[in-house]
Amino acid sequence: MTDRPDLSSLPSYRQPRRSLLVARKLALMASVVAGLGVAVYGFSPSTSPSDLFSSPAHAQVNTEVRKVERPIGFADIVERVKPSVISVKVNIKEKAASNDDGDDSPFQPGSPMERFFRRFGGQDGIPGLRGPRGGGRAVTGQGSGFFISADGFAVTNNHVVDGADKVEVTTDDGKTYNAKVIGTDQRTDLALIKVEGGSNFPFAKLSDGKPRIGDWVLAVGNPFGLGGTVTAGIVSASGRDIGNGPYDDFIQIDAPVNKGNSGGPAFNTDGEVMGVNTAIYSPSGGSVGIAFSIPAATVKSVVAQLKDKGSVARGWIGVQIQPVTSDIADSLGMKKAEGALVAEPQANGPAAKAGIESGDVITAVNGESVKDARELARTIGGMAPGATVKLNVLHKGQDKVLNLTLGQLPNTVEAKADTDNDNSKAPTRGTDVPKLGMTVAPANSVAGAGKDGVVVTEVDPKSAAAERGFKEGDVILEVAGKSVSTAGDVRDAINAARTDNKNSVLMRVKSGGQSRFVAIPLAKG
Repeated sequence: MTDRPDLSSLPSYRQPRRSLLVARKLALMASVVAGLGVAVYGFSPSTSPSDLFSSPAHAQVNTEVRKVERPIGFADIVERVKPSVISVKVNIKEKAASNDDGDDSPFQPGSPMERFFRRFGGQDGIPGLRGPRGGGRAVTGQGSGFFISADGFAVTNNHVVDGADKVEVTTDDGKTYNAKVIGTDQRTDLALIKVEGGSNFPFAKLSDGKPRIGDWVLAVGNPFGLGGTVTAGIVSASGRDIGNGPYDDFIQIDAPVNKGNSGGPAFNTDGEVMGVNTAIYSPSGGSVGIAFSIPAATVKSVVAQLKDKGSVARGWIGVQIQPVTSDIADSLGMKKAEGALVAEPQANGPAAKAGIESGDVITAVNGESVKDARELARTIGGMAPGATVKLNVLHKGQDKVLNLTLGQLPNTVEAKADTDNDNSKAPTRGTDVPKLGMTVAPANSVAGAGKDGVVVTEVDPKSAAAERGFKEGDVILEVAGKSVSTAGDVRDAINAARTDNKNSVLMRVKSGGQSRFVAIPLAKG
């Protein structure tokens, strides 16, 4: 029997099968490519199947991608504004001798700004740059700044150059110049310096507009001594109060800033300075995306006065003020918790002379509503001493309009010693005030308490009085607008407030030489 030849081994046999497989693969690939073509171009009467395969699919997709707008970078802005930014180096001799640990801060110890200063920079802001301890040797520190005019005027932070014996700046091109301090303002932490040795410095423009939350921001400065560093972020918030003082009105940004950025500019996308970086909030000392800038409007006002006089003169009406809380508003019969409550007018100050009294609420200045106590302080502080202003005041439930002439805010706040305080005699037990959780005694019966009001002799730690901050030794001067001198006066005023269906009663309290109003909720029944 003759074996049948293995035809599969012949070329003529394998080729048809290979061709068939190849054809099937091509058909499958063609269907995929055709699908891609439809996905990219869609169905169109003018598009023939042959057009779909006339060029590779990836080329067709790239053509469409090129039509999409590319992400916008900041290189053009940075190239334009970066030359205006400077690194500021200071030498301070006296402070090294007076403070062995080298940690000199211009702010109140323990205050939020003092803690920010520790973490953000200033004279000791760069690790490893402190001079040896003691012996009057120089302390070296670094910060940032920026030119505001071609003739060498530049802005930085007050805490960067405060007390400096020598100030040097390094420009973006690496040149070093000497500078002198023209003026400083501790309240806003701003300083104006004059760089010597040039007359054609590149400078930045302070913005005329107010940034919006969500706007882009570029921070340029000298973090950790690394000059010319640029970071980007957005405006996170505005009008921030960080506890530094009544003029707090910071812009919060999330552009990374660190030690040494202090005094540097925060630019908007127009290449204008929207603020001056002055502080960060950071548990670790490094950037966590919360930084604070002084608004350009404040910088303009302060710098203009520093250039003209070397210091800042602010308007002053001579009152101790506090916010109007919802409880206080209810006690005063106000519909909204707005305005600034006068805790105490200063004797012979402009407000006292105009007839403003404790318990008055200032609701407007020159026809512009006052939102809160901070806004009043900023508004009055932004006016020139000697200017005449019109104040709208809520006085014992009645609206009044008063005109007064502003005085000048003193440069220093003098602490008033409580000379009448004598702790040699223990306070009497006092009389309980029902449902307030405290006992009181006539002030004239307690040594050191003065002659007016009633002194708090005991406070229940679980009471409403304790929650509102009352403590032993506080003196209650008024309750519901009426002067009190005995526990009976306090009870009568509280009962009258209940009769009037008040939810809380307002008390004027003197504590540590300062007066304030406190609203205590009234228990029902």
